Amino acid sequence: MSLSVETETFPADDMEHLAQSTMRPIPRISIQAFCETSGINDVIERASKDRRLSKAHLGLKTGSIADATEFYRSASTPNLLILETHDDPQELMDELSSLAEVCDPSTKVVIIGHYNDVALYRELIRSGVSEYLVAPINLADVIGTISDIFVDPTAKPLGRSIAFIGAKGGVGSSMLAHNVSWAMSESLENEVVVADLDLPFGTANIDFDQDPPQGIAEAVFSPNRIDEVYLDRLLAQCSTHLSLLAAPSSLERPYDFDPEAFSPIVETAQRTAPTVILDIPHGWTSWISTTLARADEIVITAAPDLANLRNAKNLMDALKKLRPNDPAPRLILNQTGIPKKPEISASDFEGALGVKPMAVIPFDPQTFGKAANAGRMIGQISPKHPISQTINQVAFALAGRREVQRKKPKLAQIFSRLTSKK
Repeated sequence: MSLSVETETFPADDMEHLAQSTMRPIPRISIQAFCETSGINDVIERASKDRRLSKAHLGLKTGSIADATEFYRSASTPNLLILETHDDPQELMDELSSLAEVCDPSTKVVIIGHYNDVALYRELIRSGVSEYLVAPINLADVIGTISDIFVDPTAKPLGRSIAFIGAKGGVGSSMLAHNVSWAMSESLENEVVVADLDLPFGTANIDFDQDPPQGIAEAVFSPNRIDEVYLDRLLAQCSTHLSLLAAPSSLERPYDFDPEAFSPIVETAQRTAPTVILDIPHGWTSWISTTLARADEIVITAAPDLANLRNAKNLMDALKKLRPNDPAPRLILNQTGIPKKPEISASDFEGALGVKPMAVIPFDPQTFGKAANAGRMIGQISPKHPISQTINQVAFALAGRREVQRKKPKLAQIFSRLTSKK
C-alpha cells in the first residue's frame, strides 16, 4: 500500500526530470507559498519533501496575492515568495503593486499564473519578479526554478557577511554578535550562520549552549576540503534558523594564519545562507584585516571611554583605506551608564568618528550575566527587556529589513474569543 502511495505522490515524469537534472541542493533559505488550487499546493508540498530542499524552510498557505499582502503587513517576507494567481494581466500587476509596499527588497518573487502570455511575462520580469510559471507545473519546475534563482554560479553570493569586532577587549562584541544573530534568525525567520573566528578563546559555543565535536578549526586547517557539503557537516544547529561554526576554545595548538585563511570558509558559507555573522576577536593581524576588508558590513563595538574612542578611530581610518568604496562601519556603544564612572558621550563619539552610533546599550551585568550563564540569548530569557528590543532593532537594520508592527487584535475579535469560551 505504501508503495502505491509513493508512486502517486511522485509521478514518473517528475522523477525522470529530477533524475536527469544536475540541480544542486538549495541553500538555507526561507520559502513561503500561497496557493489558490489544490493541484499547485500538492506540487509545492512534494517539493518541500525533496532532498534538494532539505536545508530550506518551506511553508504553505492557502490564499491569493491579496491574502499574502495582508499577511505581510504584520510579518517579514521570506527569502522567496511563491504566489499562485488566476488574475488577468492588469489585475495581477495591480496586486503586485500593493504587495511591493509590504515586501522586503531582498525577497525574490515567483508567480504561478494561468495566463500563457509573453507580454505579461516580459512585464513581470521588468517589474522585478524573478520568474513566471504557467500552470500546470510539475515538481521539476518548482525545484528547478528555485535552483536557478539561488544556485546560479554566475549570480552574486546569496549571503551577506557581517563582521563584528570590538574596539577593545571585553567590550561585548561577541555577546552582541551572538544576540543579533539570534534576533535575525527568530524575528526575521532568516537563515543565519555564526562563525566564531576566535579559535583559542571563542565563547559562541558557551553562549549558544553547544558542544560540537567539530567546527571552524577543521575547516581552516583543511582548506582543500572546503565545499558546501563539508561545511554543512561542521555546523552545529542552534535553533530552527540558526547554525554555528564553533571555535575549539582550546590552547592545544598555536593559531597563526595566512591572510587568506578564512576567505574560503566565508565564501562557502555565503553560498549556503542569506546571513553570515563573523565574530572576530579584538586584534590586528593580516588575516583579521583581510577578513574585515572582504566583509559586506562591519560593526564596531566600543565602550564609552578614551581608549575605546582612540581604537575605534584607528579602526575607522584603517578600514576606510582598505574599503574606500564602502560605507563606514557601524558603531554600537555598549556598557554605558556605569555608576560613578566618567564616560565619553555618544555625541562626542559621533563628532570624533563622523558616525552616529546605531545603538547605545546600557551597562546591565545582571541581565547579560543571567543570559550568559544559562547559555541563552537575552531575547530568550527576557524578550520584553529594553535591551532585547534594541538588539532587535539592530538586527533589522543590519538585515536591511523593515521592522513590522504586529497587529493588535480588534475589539470585536477579543469579544468573539471571550464569548466563545463561555
